Amino acid sequence: MTIPRYMRLAAAMSLAAALTGAGFYAQAAQLAVEIAGGENVALVGALQRWDADGNPTRKVNPKAKIDAPEVDATAVRQASGRWVFKNLKPAKYDLVILARTRVRIEGWEYAPVLEFDPFFPPTATVADEDVRSQIIDHIRKSPQYENKVEPLYLGGDDKAVRVLMMLIRDKPTSYEADFPGAATLRFEIWQYSYQYGGWAKEKRTRVMHRVILHRDELRKWTWLWDPKLGAIEVGGAAKTIHYTMPDPAEKKLRGLYPY
Repeated sequence: MTIPRYMRLAAAMSLAAALTGAGFYAQAAQLAVEIAGGENVALVGALQRWDADGNPTRKVNPKAKIDAPEVDATAVRQASGRWVFKNLKPAKYDLVILARTRVRIEGWEYAPVLEFDPFFPPTATVADEDVRSQIIDHIRKSPQYENKVEPLYLGGDDKAVRVLMMLIRDKPTSYEADFPGAATLRFEIWQYSYQYGGWAKEKRTRVMHRVILHRDELRKWTWLWDPKLGAIEVGGAAKTIHYTMPDPAEKKLRGLYPY
């Protein structure tokens, strides 16, 4: 029996659509990270934190551990500080580096806080120093549950400014009965929008991390944020990133330092 040409064509088109929907034609790529000064690095991970619309790709894990980053892929260590991810699907990733010296360094980008807003790259800044000062002053004066509230990086435009925030509660909490000495650490993205001649904070935020650990352990950690590790575009071609581990003593990056 001869199958009519139009039926063969329809079947072929259906198969192609199914394979495309399943990501069959999405070419996996290799991403290499060459780290200078990375003798103590224990893990290099890649995290697809947001989807194309700026929604989180995973829920925040309330049981997350500071020394066990949750990532979508981990690189394999090769010679001379070279770490290689194989078969990464095309997407935008933040990289995470964990060292055995209680050091964690992570990339980010400013995901949309409100629907239909654009992403801001991690290199975004606030050109107007007066606007920057107004926002920081508002954060400093606003009451929070956490006793340490620190704006780390600010970036945006004349309509919206987003802030990478670090929030620490290392005073006694409601967890004390079940976890004596418990402290909480959160990293979030906040947004200030220009409304009616002034800058106002949006109620909605984007929570990236929330961890609970003993306050004595928290105070020993370094958890830094580096724009060089954020919003890494991975396509079909192989890509290499060169990175130098920072010296925490220089405090060039912002984030958590031992205290």
